[in-house]
Amino acid sequence: MRETLTSRIFFFSASVLIPSLCFLAFFFLGPAWNVDPAGYSAEKIPVHRGASFHSIISSLQERGVVVRRRPLLITAAIFPQLRNIKPGRYSVPEGMSNYTLLEYLRSRPQDEEQVMIPNGIRQEKIAAIVSRQLDIDSTAFMRSATDIHLLKSMNINANNAEGYLFPGTYNFAWASTPEEVVGFLAGRLRALYADSLLSKATEAGLNEHQLLTLASIVEAETPLDEEKPLIAAVYLNRLKKNMKLQADPTVQYAHGQNPKRLLYSDLDIDSPYNTYRYRGLPPGPICNPGKPSILAVLNPAKTRHLYFVATGDGGHYFAESHAEHLQNVRKYRNKRRQQRNSTPAPMAR
Repeated sequence: MRETLTSRIFFFSASVLIPSLCFLAFFFLGPAWNVDPAGYSAEKIPVHRGASFHSIISSLQERGVVVRRRPLLITAAIFPQLRNIKPGRYSVPEGMSNYTLLEYLRSRPQDEEQVMIPNGIRQEKIAAIVSRQLDIDSTAFMRSATDIHLLKSMNINANNAEGYLFPGTYNFAWASTPEEVVGFLAGRLRALYADSLLSKATEAGLNEHQLLTLASIVEAETPLDEEKPLIAAVYLNRLKKNMKLQADPTVQYAHGQNPKRLLYSDLDIDSPYNTYRYRGLPPGPICNPGKPSILAVLNPAKTRHLYFVATGDGGHYFAESHAEHLQNVRKYRNKRRQQRNSTPAPMAR
């Protein structure tokens, strides 16, 4: 009698428990019944930093990745760790179940974006490049680039990160934070500015900030790497003689405008960046110099040149004396006049 009762209880429990377990297994792990069996690769699904779990699930439903939201919400309630979906961009593979979809979104490696930062651009332009390619607002990037506490944590003794954002081509996680990008770029500069370069700067009487300031002026003066040591030498020679640097790019920076041909009236601006008015280096870098410009300041040409002027062909004439410099200025003006005269007149319409 007792065996019969026990067996009945066993079979009754099994008849209830086994189907329930099968249902739950299918609910959590069965592919295709709630998640699109073909996956989702039409475009990458963005998950922005700070997005709530419910908003992410709603986005999946809106894009047709899942039929219903509730199965995912129930799955996450049973397995709370699945709620920790990382920011990023996702293409959903085929054959996902409720559980494997959430686990995929939780554990998938970050989607990366290749970002190219050219030599010699200002931090505002870097902010624009980063905001186009990463999930970072340009305003948020500029807040980080001017965050005194962040800068101090990176041993940057300046009011902003101008000059310390080392140019190059890098892979960033699409969901990187502004602080991570600023910190990475400053870290790349420090990787270059190792002990050997530090000792060279010390020998030249330049601290890191002064080195980057002068390198940024060299960067802004010429795109020709072979000319950079000559440009650096001119400015170092002028500093030694306590002459004004008279660097046009610093005046352009003072005006807060994109580089353009300066007028004589532009030289009157009262700014510490106006090196036509004030002696010595300006307060800080005027752009973010690349490696050739930094090395040019540390390895300047051995020359007594104190002046230079454009040739009109992309390079510069260099001179030791003011009289020789005036001759080079005349050559430049004659070249400009010839170029204007040789420009064909527009066709009549």
